[in-house]
Amino acid sequence: MAASPVLPFLVLLLASSSLSDNIDFTYNGFKSAATNLRLNGCAHITSNGVLQLTNDSYKVTGHAFLSSPIQMLLNTPSVTPAAISFSTIFVFDIITVGNGGGHGFAFAMAPTKTLNGSCCQYLGLLNTSSNGNSSNHVFAIEFDTVQGSDMFKDIDDNHVGVDINSLVSNISKPASYYTDNFKMVDFELESGQPIQAWIDYDGIAKILNVTISPFYVDKPSRPLISHAIDLSPIFKEYMYVGFSSSTGKLSSSHYIMGWSFRTNGMARSLDLSHLPLPPQPAKSSSISKATGINIGVISSLVTLLLVAFAFSVSWYLWRRAKLAETLEDWEIDYPHRFPYRDLYRATKGFKETELLGSGTFGLVYKGILPRTGEEVAVKKISNNSRQAVREFVAEVVCLARIRHRNLVPLQGWCKRKEDILLVSEFMPNGSLDTFLFESERCGLLSWDQRFKILKGVAMGLAYLHEEWEQVVVHRDIKSSNVLLDAEMNGRLSDFGLAGVYERAKNPSTTIIVGTLAYIAPELSRTGKSMPSSDVFAYGILLLEVACGRRAIESTSPTGKLLLMDWVRECKTRGRLLEVVDPKLGQSYLREEVELVLKLGLVCSQSIPEVRPTMRQVIRYLNGDDSLADDVALVF
Repeated sequence: MAASPVLPFLVLLLASSSLSDNIDFTYNGFKSAATNLRLNGCAHITSNGVLQLTNDSYKVTGHAFLSSPIQMLLNTPSVTPAAISFSTIFVFDIITVGNGGGHGFAFAMAPTKTLNGSCCQYLGLLNTSSNGNSSNHVFAIEFDTVQGSDMFKDIDDNHVGVDINSLVSNISKPASYYTDNFKMVDFELESGQPIQAWIDYDGIAKILNVTISPFYVDKPSRPLISHAIDLSPIFKEYMYVGFSSSTGKLSSSHYIMGWSFRTNGMARSLDLSHLPLPPQPAKSSSISKATGINIGVISSLVTLLLVAFAFSVSWYLWRRAKLAETLEDWEIDYPHRFPYRDLYRATKGFKETELLGSGTFGLVYKGILPRTGEEVAVKKISNNSRQAVREFVAEVVCLARIRHRNLVPLQGWCKRKEDILLVSEFMPNGSLDTFLFESERCGLLSWDQRFKILKGVAMGLAYLHEEWEQVVVHRDIKSSNVLLDAEMNGRLSDFGLAGVYERAKNPSTTIIVGTLAYIAPELSRTGKSMPSSDVFAYGILLLEVACGRRAIESTSPTGKLLLMDWVRECKTRGRLLEVVDPKLGQSYLREEVELVLKLGLVCSQSIPEVRPTMRQVIRYLNGDDSLADDVALVF
């Protein structure tokens, strides 16, 4: 079983390398590149070989794309269309004259080299009528130096963002880089100094990494942005690759000094010592009258600020002492650590108003990270053993590497005294149990949404059992651990944490973890969780979703106290649909509901060996295999 998930990836990799023409070019300056580039707008190549996208004129655009398209999508009858891996490195410089520039530029991939893009916030890529259209097939990494209007949702006026068919970024981060000890260092895109950028996309893992740093800093080991995304639906088979830029009411000159690009491999490094330099703006020989007035105003403001500072310095020092941290030596060895002060500010000091709920391991708070504006969930776990904390962090860091579209990813951690804080992606629609059992949200889930959620959970669980580098048993599958994202996709949370938590608290004992009614019967004998025990819990989840009630309801009549017994009895009497959630009315597909109910019973059989694997469950749910009506059940 361990080798089977690898086969599709090998097929894809071999097909990608054999059926697509790998592209590999490097421009250390652009003197010899004029015939290979299509330039329009203000874009031109300077006399010493720098590619200039815009000048200091207002509200202009500039484009520079390869003259010929590049194959970016592998599309053959025998292989599902898949985006091809690529890597690019370039050095840019944004030079501003005056009190501030704009607007920015983007590395872009588009199905045409003649973009009909507007100036200002649109960076020459799109316009008011095309922004947000899925038919654009535009992928871009923006380097934005102006905070646009609210519709663009810019986090600040100095950021890097991932744009898909829209100038509203899927994800963005303030311009910065990580040092070797994972300290974040901010810097200005408009510094007037050269900046390196690395953009790498893994078409198999579907991970996009974006890294930037000042010219004199080697490539950081940790990217600024690491984003899970499938570019297959975005790319056409052939795409044009290049740069797009614009200015607005403020202007800057945007320069590209060197560029390297490669498909199906890592781009070659640029020869930094031989890159041409952009022309520097002329310096004023005298100070104007307006400048003198500005200096006077600034001096007055500085005086006022000093007075205000005198009153606030004591408060600042007290606040700083409260949030100060003393790191143990071992903490430096583990990546993805958040500073405690960031999480304290994100949750408004862990105020009760930000409390999302109480989970299996502790309280969960909603937070907004101060550096990025990203919404997150912060789980606060208390522990009394210092050694247990270290072991807990070690396993959590390992789990944080797991990425799947139906799993809630762990983004990082923090230790505060003997407490652990876990940071994960925020799910705006909360947990599945609130839609099934809480009165104010009951009835809001259609059958189509329920069926889609069940499929998503099954795929996430199959990934943990069979596709990741080692088998991960969830141990606590239940409706409250199924979270719903903005598109109502089901995503499993807390995967693997139950076992980690119990081992950290009781390393020398074997304790059954999980939630009553979801715990497989064999665990009371062996105490050892296996993938089959997750399948049992998933079977109970199937029944809950179809019936709209909890697995155990103490207020129900005797025959209906245990949901599994009630469903089994109704199936035996040939009246299976009596158990269907009455809130659905008749708005469901009979075949799908019967499949979910029967599959719930098959998964929750008492003997683990007769339960299907999660891969087989997915085949049943997708209709690839049929589940016999007369299948023998063992209870």
